[in-house]
Amino acid sequence: MKTVYTCFCTDVIHEGHLNIVKHALSYGKVTVGALTDGALIRYNRFPNVSLKERIKLYEQIPGVDRVVVQDSIHYDRIVRELRPDYVIHGDNWKTGAAGIIREQLIQTLGEYGGKLIEVPYTKNETVAKIDLMLEEKLAMPEYRRKRLKQLIKICPIVKTIEAHSGLTGLIAEKTVVDTGDGKLDQFDAMWVSSLCDSTAKGKPDIELVDMTSRFRTIDDIMEVTTKPIIFDGDTGGLTEHFVYTVRTLERMGVSAIIIEDKTGLKKNSLFGTEVKQTQDTIEHFCEKISAGKKIKLTDDFMIIARIESLILERGMDDALKRAFAYVAAGADGIMIHSRRKDPEEILAFCDAFRQRDKETPIVVVPSSFNSITNEELASHGVNIVIYANQLTRSAFPAMQQTATNILKYHRAKEADERLMPIKEIITLINEL
Repeated sequence: MKTVYTCFCTDVIHEGHLNIVKHALSYGKVTVGALTDGALIRYNRFPNVSLKERIKLYEQIPGVDRVVVQDSIHYDRIVRELRPDYVIHGDNWKTGAAGIIREQLIQTLGEYGGKLIEVPYTKNETVAKIDLMLEEKLAMPEYRRKRLKQLIKICPIVKTIEAHSGLTGLIAEKTVVDTGDGKLDQFDAMWVSSLCDSTAKGKPDIELVDMTSRFRTIDDIMEVTTKPIIFDGDTGGLTEHFVYTVRTLERMGVSAIIIEDKTGLKKNSLFGTEVKQTQDTIEHFCEKISAGKKIKLTDDFMIIARIESLILERGMDDALKRAFAYVAAGADGIMIHSRRKDPEEILAFCDAFRQRDKETPIVVVPSSFNSITNEELASHGVNIVIYANQLTRSAFPAMQQTATNILKYHRAKEADERLMPIKEIITLINEL
């Protein structure tokens, strides 16, 4: 008897999935693949139920002979293992990032004479409503909030990029690339930076933009995205104010806040000792961390302590001393920062920290030491990498050049070759 393989990445079986199985049964014995959590994340489908529950769900579909685990969004490994006569899939993956997966599958099937059968995607009001429900569920606070901790457990390193508006949130959410080896990659989380939020509002980065305004930015981003958010809390302000910030962010569904161990009027860390910056005492900063931990209502929300010792040239020993003290006070992670052009100082800290602490997540922001790769950082124990301001820094010169050209030539034609077609922008937004 001929064998058929299909793979699902859903928590809910609807008419479209049953239609796939119905077609598959007309070709032979049906095996269904259940994507692992890690594979689902790479496919931008974060699981809401466990792999075990998904397997049980698929096993209950009438006509399914067995369910196997597929540990990649790509089919090459599982297809070479099972060697099915046919692979069945909906016809909705011929374009976009999924097209890469499709082409690779066709090549793998061609190695032994297997065939891809594509079934018209089921489009009706019921299916559309279920698909929308699943998407909306991912955006709900109780699901989004816990996702960062889940990602840390699953991913070699959590790739995070700044977002300061709904549009930049969409870019963070939807950008998927072919890495050149037949695989796909994307960002895992978003960083709501005080610098970028202030810059977008035309204000200096001195904690001038109040929390109410910054919470509105989060609302704008959350309305159109599903990925977890890490919030730049600057110094956290007064402890009495910090606890309210924690409570609000947790309620909104933000996954983490990062606060830095400085006091007084904020100055951007990359100025280092060029401007006067005062580091908080270990004791007082630990009290702030502890107060934030006590006010939390869930274990999902993370308070991450950012250490400025290397920025302020206080030395490695001071940085490590603070790191261990902050963890003891309850910090859920440590962010270490440096303004040097090479990453050696950061890597030395990570190696020394990992000798004593194997578990606490480490966060780095490679703005200055930007030649280091995610893989290199992960090999030194880094869990989260934040690309903290690159979207803002790339947008500003492009907009400035466009404005200059329009004034210079008294028309927009000269700027047009650098502009994204408005149709593509509308498409990006309408894909919600």
